[in-house]
Amino acid sequence: MTLLERVHNNGLDHFFGDVLVPTESVQEMVKGQRRTMTRKFFPGYMFVQMVLNDQSFHLVKNTPKITGFLGGMKPTPVPEREITGVQQNATEGKAPKAKARVVFEPGDTVRVIDGPFANFTATVEEVKQDKQKVKVMLSMFGRSTSTELDFDKVEKA
Repeated sequence: MTLLERVHNNGLDHFFGDVLVPTESVQEMVKGQRRTMTRKFFPGYMFVQMVLNDQSFHLVKNTPKITGFLGGMKPTPVPEREITGVQQNATEGKAPKAKARVVFEPGDTVRVIDGPFANFTATVEEVKQDKQKVKVMLSMFGRSTSTELDFDKVEKA
């Protein structure tokens, strides 16, 4: 039974507001197929807007799969501005350009799967995690050429 079902069944709706489990879309290669999946920003955590009293505390604490509160017996409230930031990040995470889940490291051999260099094999020189890009060295017409590609344009070879 979910937290919201337990809240409703116990007649404690008036103590609870929003429940937020921030997620983002990520692209993953599964059996050669590119899939877009949903991943939690903070695995194992949820944000619950609630009036904190003994009744609401124990209801949440005794919900299956919920192990406790941030702060233990004295839960730590999260400032509204931080919740707004988390919500904005979650919204941006659902943008059409999903983040790649594959981890690239310098020296990895990759195959370009999209764009003008499709089907070329390259070596990763630099990883720009924040920009979701890799700088690769590929061999073209007998010469090495350096180029920067989005994570979703390459796959590990």
